[in-house]
Order: sequence, then structure tokens, then C-alpha cells
Amino acid sequence: MLAFFKNEWKSGLKSLLIWSLCVGGMGLLCLVLYKSMEESMADMADSFASMGAFSEAFGMSTLSIATLKGYFATEIGTIHALGSSFFAASIGTVILSKEEDGHTAEFTFVFPVSRVRIIAMKFAAVIANLICFTAICALFYGIGFIALGEKSIGSEFVTFMLFQFMMNLEIASICFVISAISKKNRMGIGISVAMLFYVYDLMARVVPDLKDYIFISPFSYSNATSIYSNAETDTVAVILGACIIIMMTCVAGMIYSKRDLAS
Repeated sequence: MLAFFKNEWKSGLKSLLIWSLCVGGMGLLCLVLYKSMEESMADMADSFASMGAFSEAFGMSTLSIATLKGYFATEIGTIHALGSSFFAASIGTVILSKEEDGHTAEFTFVFPVSRVRIIAMKFAAVIANLICFTAICALFYGIGFIALGEKSIGSEFVTFMLFQFMMNLEIASICFVISAISKKNRMGIGISVAMLFYVYDLMARVVPDLKDYIFISPFSYSNATSIYSNAETDTVAVILGACIIIMMTCVAGMIYSKRDLAS
């Protein structure tokens, strides 16, 4: 069984490195630029905080971008949330469908190993990719904080990265179902799912009728501005996210294990 995990790990290593270096590197660059923009940020902070719905959506009404904490939460937090969710969607969507799209299903599933175990190893590879992606990006951001003279990254940073990992795992599990259903590469659909969740989260922060249902989006409990402003963690959203991860993974396994695979 480990052979399947190793194969998936090797085949996805290049993609992992590209995504993590791009997202983490972009975040690091933005952090390093903070010092040069610090004075101008102080002038713009009040303006951004009073921009109504825009300020509410991006958390600029609760955190000042003139501070490093506020700057990280509003700027780097957004970059990481979008980049990581797209990465999670991309690997979750193709991990199963690529066997039929690439006409390798007849080879992969002739081994004397149950299809369920192969699926489990594939999802384990998705989890491993997300763990490594999160760790690499956290390392980049940590380097940025050190470069700015920060001695401690703070508990908020650890909480943010952990919830981002959970958010990505939730998105990946939903896309895992798409991968189990489809015979073709549907990466575009997977990334659209992540984008829809993100847009819904933004809308729910400014539209009163949606605020009570913001927990539907995995971006709700992993939002950097909420975490850094010490807002109370949405327990309902976290529990719902955990249930979705378990349920979607099981559903994908049941669907794919009973499917007639195209050669």
C-alpha cells in the first residue's frame, strides 16, 4: 500500500514545490516590503478603516494595516488563504480522475489491493501535500518576521496556520468527491469551488442576512483578521468543517469504489 502513497507523493512533488514557493515567496516579499511602506501605511490606515463594506469584508475596520499584525492579517492572510485553497482544490480534484483521464486505471487497479485502500493512500498523499505546503509557507513567513526584527511570531500565527490547514483539507475533501465522480480533469471546477467559498465569506461579512450563515464557508473560521483581532472562534463552523472532511472523504470512497472505470 505504501507504494501507492510514494507514487502519488513523487508525482505531486513538483506541483507542491511550485505552489508553496509561489504562495510562500509572495507572502515573504510582501512582509519584507512592510518596512519601506510603514510610513505611508500609517497615512492610509484611517482611510481604509472607513471604507464601509470594503473595510468590513477585509477586516480593515478591526485591524490597522499600519501595524505589522494588521498588515499580515489583511494582506498576507488573504494571499495565503486564496493561494492555499486553490492548491488544495487542484490536488483534490485530480487525484482520482487522473487515473481515467490518463488511461492508467487499468494498470493501477489490477494490483491485489482493494480499491478502498488505494483511495485511502491517495487521500493520505493529499493530506501530506497540505501539511508540507503549510509548513513551507509558515517557514517563509517566519523568515519574514525575523527579517523585520520580530522575536516571536505569536500564538495567533500558529492558530491561523492550523486553521488554514483545516480549511484546505475541507476544500480538498469536497474536491475529492468531484474527482471520484469525474472521468476527466476538472481542476477548473475545483478551483471555482474554492473561489465561491471565498466570495461567499466576503459577502457574509457585509450582508446582514448572510451573517448568521457565514459558518457555511470554511474561510469563516480560518479568517486571519478574525484570528488576529482575537474574535471568538466560530465553534459551529469548525465542527461543520470537521464533519464535512469526514463525510466527503467517505462519500468519495464509496462512489469511486463502486464505479466502472474507463480504460
